[in-house]
Amino acid sequence: MSQCFDIGDETLWNPSNGTSRMFQRQVAVFEAELELPSGIGPMENGECQISPDTFEAFVNALLAKHRRTSHAIWLALSEGFTATVLVLAERAAIKVDWARHEATPEAALEDVQVFSPTGLSAPAEGAAWAAGLRERARELGQRMPR
Repeated sequence: MSQCFDIGDETLWNPSNGTSRMFQRQVAVFEAELELPSGIGPMENGECQISPDTFEAFVNALLAKHRRTSHAIWLALSEGFTATVLVLAERAAIKVDWARHEATPEAALEDVQVFSPTGLSAPAEGAAWAAGLRERARELGQRMPR
C-alpha cells in the first residue's frame, strides 16, 4: 500500500505508508520551526494535495533557514527532509532562487555551532552548500517513485 503526494492530477511521489507518515510528521515539525504553512495538505484516501504557491514559499524559507545555520546537529537532522522537499519542488516545477540562497545570508545566523575545536563555525560557502543539497536531492530522487 502506498500514498500519493500530488499537484492536481500529477503524482510527484508515491512512497510507502510508513515513509509517508514520517515525512508528514516532519512537515509539521518544519512548519512549526519556520512558522509557515508548507502547502502540503492532509492525507485523505491515500492522496495528499500540495498547493504550489504555498509550497514554493515554504521551500524557499526552508532553504533560507538551512543556509543561515552552521550547527552540525541541526544540519544533520534537517538535511534529509530538505533534500526530499527539493525533489518534490523540482518535480512540481517550483522556482527555487538558488542565486539568492547561495549568497552570504543577509539575516543573522541562527543555530550556530557554539562548541567546536576551531571556535564558532560559519555556514558553508554558498556554491558548495547548494551543490551538496542538490546532489543529495538527486540521490534521493532516484529512490522516490512516482
